[in-house]
Amino acid sequence: MGNGLFAARKLIENRKKFRWSYKKFVRRALGIAKTADPLEGAPMARGIVLEKIGVEARQPNSAIRKAVRVQLIKNGRQITAFCPGDGAINYIDEHDEVIVEKIGGRMGRSMGDIPGIRYKVVMVNDTSLRELVRGRKEKKMR
Repeated sequence: MGNGLFAARKLIENRKKFRWSYKKFVRRALGIAKTADPLEGAPMARGIVLEKIGVEARQPNSAIRKAVRVQLIKNGRQITAFCPGDGAINYIDEHDEVIVEKIGGRMGRSMGDIPGIRYKVVMVNDTSLRELVRGRKEKKMR
């Protein structure tokens, strides 16, 4: 294939055609990441707590990380969300309304020693979980 003076159109067309051989381009062009994401591309989502669970930390750490199973209101999907903070799980009860956001691991994956958990709880019944843990606010009853 020539790179001559009048070859610009052919070069541009080839570039467009061969972009489909790159995995990252295909995911972006077809919007695969958004369809696979339970939050559907949004930064946060509201959900209802189904149950509290304990998740064992990865090696070399030995702990039970507290998390909750949440059913999202927007699409009914179930996700597991981590409860950050010392004793934060005590402020979350079943059937509470929580707001979850992405945990911020690399490439949208889980973070640190918590296996398979990609989301964290931010608010419980319209009250910040961080403020509840610090004792600055009391939880609203719904």
